[in-house]
Formats: sequence, C-alpha cells, structure tokens
Amino acid sequence: MHPLLVQYRAVVVKEVRQTVRDKRVLALLTFAPLVQLFVLGFAVNFDVRHVPTAVVDRDRSQESLAHARGLLASDTLELKAEPADERAAEELLVQGDAAVALVFPPDFQRELLRGEGAQVQALVDGSDPVRSSTAVDAVARHAAARAVQRLQEQAQARGETPPRQALELVPRVLYNPTLSTAVYVIPGIMAMLLLIVTTVTMAMGLARERESGTLEQLQVTPLKPGILMVGKVTPFVLIGLVDVGLALTVGTWVFEVPLRGNLGLVAGATLLYIMSTLGVGLLIATLSRTQQQAFVGGFLFLLPAILLSGVLTPLRAMPDWLAWLTWLNPVRFYVEVLRGVLLKGASLSDLWPQVLLLALFGAAVLTVASRRFHKTAA
Repeated sequence: MHPLLVQYRAVVVKEVRQTVRDKRVLALLTFAPLVQLFVLGFAVNFDVRHVPTAVVDRDRSQESLAHARGLLASDTLELKAEPADERAAEELLVQGDAAVALVFPPDFQRELLRGEGAQVQALVDGSDPVRSSTAVDAVARHAAARAVQRLQEQAQARGETPPRQALELVPRVLYNPTLSTAVYVIPGIMAMLLLIVTTVTMAMGLARERESGTLEQLQVTPLKPGILMVGKVTPFVLIGLVDVGLALTVGTWVFEVPLRGNLGLVAGATLLYIMSTLGVGLLIATLSRTQQQAFVGGFLFLLPAILLSGVLTPLRAMPDWLAWLTWLNPVRFYVEVLRGVLLKGASLSDLWPQVLLLALFGAAVLTVASRRFHKTAA
C-alpha cells in the first residue's frame, strides 16, 4: 500500500476510534439530529386552524345566524365567545382570548332582504400576521360564496335562470396537494441540522485537540498536513451521509415527505454540501484557539446562514439589498436541491446551477481552510 494511503488510513482510524469512544460526541452526531428532526418536524407548523373567534350578533336574525354558522363550519375559525358588543370583543382580542371578532350589525337581515348589501365587520389581531391573514381570507371567501349563492336564490325566486359566474377559478395544487407544512420544512430542517452537526462539531473538535495538545503532537509526526486534514474530515463526511439517510427515512415514514427524484443526485449534493460545511468548520477552527471561541464562531455563522437560506421564510420576501447575500450561502442551494428532487422530481438538468454553486463554494472554502491549516501546522 502507498505510504500516503497508510498515513491516511491511520488518521481515519484514529478519528473514528476517538469519536466512538466519546459517547457524548457520538450521540450529538447521530441520535441528537433525529430527535431534533422529530421535534422540529412537529413543532414548526404554518397550518392555521381553529383560530379563536368571537361573534357579536347584534341582529340575532335567521340570516346572521346562518352566516355565523357558515363561517364557523370549517376548521379555520372556532367559536370561543359571544360578547355583547364591539368593546367587549376588543377586550377579548387584547387579552388574547380571541384572535378574530365578527360583528353583525343590527339591521343585517333587513339590508340583505332589501338588496342594499350588508356588511360584516371582522376585527382581527394583527400581532400574528400569518394567522390574521388566514382568518381574513376565510371570511372573504365565505362572503364571496354567500353573495353568489344569494344571487342564484333571488333569480330562482323570480323564475329566472340563475346567472353563471363569468370567471371560475379551479385550483390544482402540485407537488404538495395537502399543503402540509412538514413536507415543505423537513428538507430545510435536514439542511439546518446537518449544518449544525458538521460545522460546530468540526470546529470544536479541532479546537479541543489544540487545547489538549493532541494536534501539536500529530503535527510533529511525519504526517503531511494535507493527509492529516483529509483524514480528520473523512469520518464527519461519512457520519453526515448516514445522518441524511436516517433523516430521509424518518421524513418519509413519519412526515410523508415524497421521494420523487433521483436519490443519487441527493447523495451527490449532500456530499458537496458536507464538504462546504466542514470547510467552514475547519476554517473557524484555524481561527480559534479555544473551544469557546470555536463555539462562538460557529454560532455567528449558523444564525445568518439559516436565516438567509429560505428554510422557514421565502427568499423573495427579503429586500433586494439583503437578498444578494443568499448567493454566498451554501444552505440555500442545498435546500433548493432537496426540495426540487424530493418534492418535484427535478433532475440535474433542472438543478445544475445550485449543484455548481455548491461545488464552487465548497472548493473555495476548503482551499482557504486548508491553507490556514497548513500555515498553523507549519
């Protein structure tokens, strides 16, 4: 066997034994990501249901009662209270006991029968924009449907042919027909957990060896710095690939994330992504002297990387002056690859820009990190 391969194997075996021996690190690399995937997969939920609703019915007529029942028929709004007036309803909003208050005026039925048009006021707690917009949309859709239904009923009462809608929207939801939050966020959570495991563990591991003097002992051996660096990175690459495989299994069985595309493309993109994240961890380690410095450096990279990745919020919602920073973020490209392959069945011809940018970022950060590592090893 070639001497370089012998050195490489020795370093890899040493790193594997050290990782297996440290039960805390082994749990952090394998068990902890699965637990976090379960917790975050169930905790992160953008589906808005059972919004607490108060109904102020000042008309108490057949029409107002019918409209109230129609609004509360779906699982979007849920009746919590029936205050006497608007002031009492606003107090419920302030106290947080209700997020929406529907107010029917005293002459609601009379205006409808006259054909003058009646109004229902919706007081919405805007401190939660997602829930508020969903509630307002539910009220607006119900009002539009009831208006069309009433026009048809009036036409039938006059013996006329009910008017047909000039335009009818027929939605067809692709890739995620149930609009499940888990199907959307699980690929992002996978990228986020893999980033935490590889970057922080790599940075703190090298910093710990520097503090204990183990790294200096290895550097005075005949091992070349390049072999030492590659040997230290290899176990983390294998662990990262195993973590992704476990996460895909859990995501498919527990959260029903589809696997529509080529898993080979996922494996290749994962390898490029891990090289990027390990390169960042290695770079942070070369700039740190203690584990505390490495942890702080990793955290300072993790927070903006996650926020600028599109894991939880759409990138299009960001201002232009901030959006350009996402082009320097490998998490963004990996998330786009995962969502494209798993949910849409996209191929390399569709995702080659993201894969290319992952490769370029990984090559760049590994080059800088390796030079820093060789410099510190010299």
